[in-house]
Amino acid sequence: MVEPDILGRPKWNVLTEADLLSYHELSAGRLIVDPKEAQKEFGKDVAARLKLSADGQNVLWPQPTSDPEDPQLWSDGRKSLQLLIITLASSIPDFVGSIGVASIFDLAARYETTADHVNELSANWAIFLLGWGGFAAVILVRRWGRLPVLFWSQLLAFAFLLGCIFAPNLNTFAAMRCIAAFFSTAPQITGLYTVADMYPFHLQARKLSLWTMGFIISPFVSPFFLGFMVAHTDYRWAYAVGAFYSLVVLLMIVFLGEETLFDRTLTPIPPRPTLGLRYRIETLLGLTGLKMSRFRPPWYECVVGPLRVLWRPHALLIMIFGGVEFGLSIGITITNAIFLGTPPPAGFGFSQTSIAGMYATPIVATLAGEVIGRYGNDLIASIGIRRNRGVFEAEMRLWMCYVSLPLYVTGFLLLGHGVQARNVPAVILGWGIGQTAIMLNTTAIYAYLQDCFPGHAGEVSALFNFSRTIFGFAVVYFQGPWLAAKGGFQVFGCEAAIVVGLFILIVPLVHRRGAAMRVRPSSSSHSINE
Repeated sequence: MVEPDILGRPKWNVLTEADLLSYHELSAGRLIVDPKEAQKEFGKDVAARLKLSADGQNVLWPQPTSDPEDPQLWSDGRKSLQLLIITLASSIPDFVGSIGVASIFDLAARYETTADHVNELSANWAIFLLGWGGFAAVILVRRWGRLPVLFWSQLLAFAFLLGCIFAPNLNTFAAMRCIAAFFSTAPQITGLYTVADMYPFHLQARKLSLWTMGFIISPFVSPFFLGFMVAHTDYRWAYAVGAFYSLVVLLMIVFLGEETLFDRTLTPIPPRPTLGLRYRIETLLGLTGLKMSRFRPPWYECVVGPLRVLWRPHALLIMIFGGVEFGLSIGITITNAIFLGTPPPAGFGFSQTSIAGMYATPIVATLAGEVIGRYGNDLIASIGIRRNRGVFEAEMRLWMCYVSLPLYVTGFLLLGHGVQARNVPAVILGWGIGQTAIMLNTTAIYAYLQDCFPGHAGEVSALFNFSRTIFGFAVVYFQGPWLAAKGGFQVFGCEAAIVVGLFILIVPLVHRRGAAMRVRPSSSSHSINE
């Protein structure tokens, strides 16, 4: 353990090999990235032992071990395959959930009810349970590993998705849809773990952008592609496509998925209990995790872990801001389908095919946001590190929030005008600009939370997932009636004003005082000074 100096600061110049492997957690939120600065901070002897990136420009955090099974040492192709699997798996909850958006009018006609009733009975509660499913996942992941939780959760989600196809009535359909949502959300929690397990700090934001894009774009993919199908066939065929997609991802997990959890901070690092095919099968089923659980945090620590993160002010504040902003976009995804399909004068009166075509807008916007964010986050971090003499501070990530806010406001105001004036080009442009802003902001917040809490990636992911889904769950209840009563300009204008107000209250405060908030006032055996 690193001993503090007289001021309570760690003596980094006396780091042992074990300390180097856990430095990214001990000094979370502030990392020495420049090798030259590392010599000043750690001393030449310690700096000489640090492993650097291939170009020699960045100190690698976390520091790779000499073990070939360390995911940090895997080949780029091996890492990319695992990133692809977790990204596809993360897209399933929202992809499947949004099949209901594409088929909402067909469901209403089939069960002789209204679209609003179908929405409230199934879509809203499915969104609600997406948030709670994350907490169950993070508890198990810390004890048993990433792969078995991913496998069992997707297997159960697939089973209940089949129940949606063969449900004899609306109540059964809603129950199957909600339970499937609860289990399917696990990859949206383990994805942040997977990225942090495999990639060093300076590459994480770029990879997080790809992973985040998967579940941000997925709610629009199913209404876009399956909306055309629902226009000409039964809703059950749309859910059959969703089930097939889930099955393909499940098979990829079974045959190609790998465990990325590596106990690098333990001394000594425990070896694998088995090898070869037996290790592969036991890891997938969770038997390896059971054997290794004696090295992992106890059940109590896994259960209260999210609470230990939640009480930290910088985490709570930034998750409220990000959750409200993202939650409002969930409302748009669902209510737009109803509003576009409702006959004039209350709506646009679009056909099912035309509604499906409109969902190309947020798909293109999300892809644009991913490209901008991938290079924009790296550029912001690079400039910040250079100005800070080779030291990275987590609050540098929040500059992207300043970039996204004007886009968000512009997009929502244009969307509101388009809805109120029945102006289709304004709806398309406003929806697209707003969705680009959401992509940029969400990636920045995930990167900020990961940098602040590198040892608790699952907890922050579960909490942020809960925040954005619970606000989205609430929005669906009031946005539709509010649009019908007051018009789009008031609704989306007020929602943009709420986000601006939260931004003014939260982001500059965390940006300026975040470093102080990250320092826990007192130490304990359960230190979470990240």
